[in-house]
Parts: sequence; structure tokens; C-alpha cells
Amino acid sequence: EVQLVESGGGLVQAGGSLRLSCAASGCTFDDYAIGWFRQAPGKEREGISCISSSDGSPYYADSVKGRFSISSDNAKNTVYLQMNSLKPEDTAVYYCAANRHSGLFYKPYQFDYWGQGTQVTVSS
Repeated sequence: EVQLVESGGGLVQAGGSLRLSCAASGCTFDDYAIGWFRQAPGKEREGISCISSSDGSPYYADSVKGRFSISSDNAKNTVYLQMNSLKPEDTAVYYCAANRHSGLFYKPYQFDYWGQGTQVTVSS
């Protein structure tokens, strides 16, 4: 069974940085795509980044491009989301998710497994 556990969320001032981690078990990154999503109160879940071993360049949503960076440590079976230049509008619960196929995906229905989420709050 695939399990995903996010960590690294918290409270940060605007302009600050956070690094989220997604520790996976029951899957290997060679076969899966891992995505990061976020959901703010009253808004739809937004796919913001995705990484896959079959694709050289990760996917980033326009809302985070140039500020966020996704990476993976296959030895630790962990995917990271480095978030820089944070803005109050980045405040949301952040989730990682796994797709059983390699490739770049960003729609929630494309993912099979989800973590429990970690809260990120950016104060102005």
C-alpha cells in the first residue's frame, strides 16, 4: 500500500521560505509521478508542481513558477518542495500525491494516492 506523509509546513512571514517534504512508502519514484497540490479555504485544489523520472523538466503552475522548486531524493524516497518568496496568497493546506504512471500531471483526479496535508500560513 502506498503511503505519503507530508511535513515542513508552518507559519512564515511574506518573503520567507519553507521546504516541504513528502516521504513515500510502498512505491518507487522510478515508476510513479509525484505531485504537489494546495487548497485554500473556499477554493479548489490546485496542482502546483509535479516530478517524474521519465520527464527531464518538472511541471510548475504559473502561480508558483520561479519561486517554488521540486526535487526528489530517490535514496530516501522523498520529494521536496522548496518554496521561496512566499506570499500571503500561498496560504493553504499543501498535499503531495502519487500517480502510478510516469509523466507530468496536475489534475487531482489523475492521482491515486494522497497524503494528509500540511498547513502553510504566510503572514503579511
